[in-house]
Amino acid sequence: MIFFLSLLIIFVCLFMSLRLLFVPNKIKGKQVSFENFLFLAFIYATVTIGFGLLYLLLEIHGHDVLLETNQADNSFHYIEGLATSIYFSAITLFSVGYGDISPVGIARGIAVFQALIGYTIPAAFVARAVIDMEKN
Repeated sequence: MIFFLSLLIIFVCLFMSLRLLFVPNKIKGKQVSFENFLFLAFIYATVTIGFGLLYLLLEIHGHDVLLETNQADNSFHYIEGLATSIYFSAITLFSVGYGDISPVGIARGIAVFQALIGYTIPAAFVARAVIDMEKN
C-alpha cells in the first residue's frame, strides 16, 4: 500500500510540475529573466528528483532497475541507491547517458519516457517565450 501511495505522489508531483510549462501565461516579463531561469531550473529539478525517486522506489520494492557496470557487490544501500538513482535520472534527462549505469527491465521504458520529457522541456519553454513575445 505504501509503495502505491508513494508512486501516486511521485506521479502527481511530476504531472503538476510539467503542467506548469504548458499552462498559458506563466512566463512573465522579459524573454530572458532570472525568474524565467528559475522557473525552468525548478522544472528540471522536480523532474530529475521525481524520476530518481521512482527508480529508487522500484529498487526498494524488489525490482532490478539500474545496473552499474563497475559495481563490486550487489548489496543495496539506501544512500548509495538514492545517489545512483538521481544521478541516472539527471544523466538521462540532460543527455543520452554515459553508459556507466544501464536501465534494466521496466526502467528502460521509464528512461525512454524521461528522455523524451528532457527533449520536450526546452522546446516547450522556447515556444512559450515566443508566444508571449507575439502577444506583447
